[in-house]
Amino acid sequence: MQQFPNSPRKKALIWLGIFTLVGIALVLLYPDGFQQDSGYHFLFARWGWRYPYMFVGVWQRPLFTFLYAFPALLGHQAARLFTVAICLATAWQTWKLAQDLKLDRTWLAIPIIFLQPSFFVLFPDLLTETLFALVFVIALRLHTRGRVKLGMIVASLLVMARPEGFFIGVLWGVWILFDKRVSTVFWRRIPWSLLLAVGSFIWWLSAYIITKDPLFIKNNWPSDWHEGVYGSAHIWSYPARLPEMVGALLLVPFLVGLVLLLKRLEHVTLTTSFLMPFLLHTVFWAFGQVGEAGYPRYMVSVAPAMALITLVGWNSIAERFSHLSERIRLATATVVLLISAVLCVLYLDGMPWPRDGWAIKEMHQWFLQNERPVNQLVWSHATMCAVFEKDMMTRPFLSNNRESNRKLLSEAPSGTLIFWDNEIGPKWYSLTDQDFEGIGYKRLRSRSYSLKGYLWTDWKGRMMGARNLDLHLFYKE
Repeated sequence: MQQFPNSPRKKALIWLGIFTLVGIALVLLYPDGFQQDSGYHFLFARWGWRYPYMFVGVWQRPLFTFLYAFPALLGHQAARLFTVAICLATAWQTWKLAQDLKLDRTWLAIPIIFLQPSFFVLFPDLLTETLFALVFVIALRLHTRGRVKLGMIVASLLVMARPEGFFIGVLWGVWILFDKRVSTVFWRRIPWSLLLAVGSFIWWLSAYIITKDPLFIKNNWPSDWHEGVYGSAHIWSYPARLPEMVGALLLVPFLVGLVLLLKRLEHVTLTTSFLMPFLLHTVFWAFGQVGEAGYPRYMVSVAPAMALITLVGWNSIAERFSHLSERIRLATATVVLLISAVLCVLYLDGMPWPRDGWAIKEMHQWFLQNERPVNQLVWSHATMCAVFEKDMMTRPFLSNNRESNRKLLSEAPSGTLIFWDNEIGPKWYSLTDQDFEGIGYKRLRSRSYSLKGYLWTDWKGRMMGARNLDLHLFYKE
């Protein structure tokens, strides 16, 4: 009895349906992002309509902010469901690219990309790597199918999604210089490569129209993107996190596929689009350059390339075991995918920060039941602003100077509500809950939370990896 229909398209659609349900479940089960960047990207998209400069800001990521500005009007969860749709579209386009490259078992590209742990974690999140991955795979498909010039234009948009877009653009330019489909004459390919600057020009022109500042992008460059801001690590620190990028079990077929493709000089666009950002992040993290933090999630930007490299390795391994019965091969593949899925779920469930949303929403519900007029909201955690649906820019500008912040808050008008936590608040703004009562605020509620994952238990059944979080509400009469 066949477990799947024979048609690769039908198999791909079945996998897409499975992960659609998974994505919706993750949005409902984990109501927060695993980093503060996620909440801020939502706020930028939500309030960009009121503050248009956010549509062209460097940290705001123009392409992300513009596209997410529409679902963000419907709320935080709607924006996260939009990410689910983007990830599903990315997986579908990865499958289509596998077909364009005439790989075997193309339908496997869909579970392989979703079972990359970092991709899985960002599946319900609001970070920019997933949108980058979608634009990247669309551009790569156009390039592969011979629509090289249109592919360059689409690829040029990557710089508006993430900084890696600049480096991918340089790499794309190298491909073009050696691509006879553009022109049989080498020197004529050079001017055509300027199409890769279209996205940058659109960004600059939009920024100029909105801000009237021809140097807005330079002037808006984040001041904390400098050498050593996040420290540094050993040269092997980033490569050691490859299992988080491609999956612990899928690492073997990935490495097999990478070696085979490099040895055969096949599908150079796949191998080089993985190697360039991977090596750059490795070097930047090792030497503490350009604000590098060494996150494995950065490689989600080129997740489609990694998935297809893994598929090449998977096919090669499958050929070596072709002498085994179909049942054994099917059972082995099923076990590998199931274990990979379990590891991805544990990876996400073990992360403490996505649980913050549970506590923040509970505190928000309490306030709604004991509501007071709020003229201004001061918050430490981005999700606090999101659940209250308050204009992010009405909060006083808080620095890491304690006395300056206390002075600002003491001068805040009546009806100011402070929503604070015991981690980000002290770390970013040098303020604890003890600072507020002495400057005219009444403590409405404080609560300590022990936020536990759904699945992490030890052999005695006790929960592991609890996230301890204190939340506070203060009000100025």
